[in-house]
Amino acid sequence: MERLMRLTDQVKPISYLNRENAQITKNLTESGEPIIITQNGEARLVASL
Repeated sequence: MERLMRLTDQVKPISYLNRENAQITKNLTESGEPIIITQNGEARLVASL
Protein backbone atom coordinates (compact mmCIF):
# COMPACT_ATOMS: atom_id res chain seq x y z
CA MET A 1 0.00 0.00 0.00
CA GLU A 2 2.84 2.42 0.84
CA ARG A 3 4.38 1.88 -2.61
CA LEU A 4 1.03 2.70 -4.26
CA MET A 5 0.75 5.91 -2.23
CA ARG A 6 4.24 7.01 -3.27
CA LEU A 7 3.51 6.21 -6.91
CA THR A 8 0.36 8.34 -6.94
CA ASP A 9 2.43 11.23 -5.57
CA GLN A 10 4.65 10.95 -8.66
CA VAL A 11 1.83 11.47 -11.21
CA LYS A 12 1.83 15.07 -12.44
CA PRO A 13 0.11 16.96 -15.28
CA ILE A 14 2.17 18.31 -18.16
CA SER A 15 1.62 21.85 -16.89
CA TYR A 16 3.61 20.88 -13.76
CA LEU A 17 6.49 19.79 -15.99
CA ASN A 18 6.46 23.17 -17.72
CA ARG A 19 6.38 25.12 -14.44
CA GLU A 20 8.56 23.03 -12.15
CA ASN A 21 11.24 21.44 -14.34
CA ALA A 22 14.08 22.32 -11.93
CA GLN A 23 12.19 20.81 -8.99
CA ILE A 24 11.41 17.68 -11.01
CA THR A 25 15.10 17.24 -11.83
CA LYS A 26 16.02 17.68 -8.17
CA ASN A 27 13.39 15.16 -7.03
CA LEU A 28 14.46 12.60 -9.64
CA THR A 29 18.09 12.95 -8.59
CA GLU A 30 17.39 12.73 -4.86
CA SER A 31 14.69 10.06 -4.75
CA GLY A 32 15.47 7.97 -7.81
CA GLU A 33 11.73 7.35 -8.22
CA PRO A 34 10.18 7.88 -11.65
CA ILE A 35 7.68 10.62 -12.38
CA ILE A 36 4.68 10.09 -14.63
CA ILE A 37 3.58 13.04 -16.75
CA THR A 38 -0.03 13.09 -17.92
CA GLN A 39 -1.77 14.95 -20.72
CA ASN A 40 -5.56 15.10 -20.82
CA GLY A 41 -5.65 12.57 -17.97
CA GLU A 42 -3.56 9.94 -19.76
CA ALA A 43 0.04 8.98 -19.08
CA ARG A 44 2.31 10.39 -21.80
CA LEU A 45 5.80 10.23 -20.30
CA VAL A 46 7.63 8.30 -17.59
CA ALA A 47 10.88 9.97 -16.59
CA SER A 48 13.55 8.41 -14.41
CA LEU A 49 17.30 8.48 -13.91
